[in-house]
Amino acid sequence: MTPISFADFDKVDIRIGTIVEVLPFPEARKPAFKLKIDFGPAIGVKKSSAQITKHYAADDLMGRQVAAVVNFPPRQIGPFMSEVLTLGFPDEQGGVVLVAVTHPVPNGGKLF
Repeated sequence: MTPISFADFDKVDIRIGTIVEVLPFPEARKPAFKLKIDFGPAIGVKKSSAQITKHYAADDLMGRQVAAVVNFPPRQIGPFMSEVLTLGFPDEQGGVVLVAVTHPVPNGGKLF
């Protein structure tokens, strides 16, 4: 692994947001949801495609706070434009487990 400087880390803008909409994404190559995540007034609501169907049902995701990279350029995923990268870790079988906070925090809070 190549070491990075703190300045490199500081370029990645990771924020907390609340999922406000979850839709199926049947056009995706791998099972996924289309999410809308509220990052507060400074950033607003952004869209994300997330391959998290193994561990999460749509109803379980509504109102959940998640971490995401908000300063990548938008990425076209099939017919959907993903604006942020929702963060997670793989479990033993490769299913995604979301990065989350243990206590509620204000939407838009920056990871440091």
